[in-house]
Amino acid sequence: LKFIIFPLQFKVIFLTFFSKIILKSNMGDTKSQYQKIINKSRKIFEDKNSDYGSSWRILRVISLVDQIHIKAQRIRNLQNNISNKIDEGQTSEFYGIINYSIMGLIQLDIGVVDEPDLKLDDIFELYDKKVSETFELMIAKNHDYGEAWRDMEVISLTDLIIQKIFRMKSILKNDGKTSVSEGIDANFQDILNYSVFAQILLKE
Repeated sequence: LKFIIFPLQFKVIFLTFFSKIILKSNMGDTKSQYQKIINKSRKIFEDKNSDYGSSWRILRVISLVDQIHIKAQRIRNLQNNISNKIDEGQTSEFYGIINYSIMGLIQLDIGVVDEPDLKLDDIFELYDKKVSETFELMIAKNHDYGEAWRDMEVISLTDLIIQKIFRMKSILKNDGKTSVSEGIDANFQDILNYSVFAQILLKE
């Protein structure tokens, strides 16, 4: 008798197994969609660096946070405008947020300079490194939360980005120190991932 699986137990086992299959399938889609968004972001970043060089290297972290804030606020204004039916404006701003977040992670890693100092190859080595680290974070969180972001609205992701911005400003006013909260780098990574998620949802 102890080897008999009762109907309720069978349902639980079946649903658990089936949900794992669905999650695995969704994760495959997410990886592919994530990479497409990053490839587009990288191309935009490459074009701008070809025009302006590494002039962004002089920007301090708060300046990058402010640039993200400006773009996120514009997205929020577009979302609040009921008559605005175009997602194009949001899309371009989210790409900007992705790239400013990567710049922020690079600045935290190697420091701010007084004059542009990086060659294109060096820039993209750092760019790809930060993307890879943030992608791995996304995979780990998706495993824990089961792709919950797919049930969210783009509006909610925008609000989360703005919330992160205010948290970062508060941390920076405290000389970058936190008691129990995540640091500036983790917030940049979350903002990057939220922006990629938003781009995926806008395309679906």
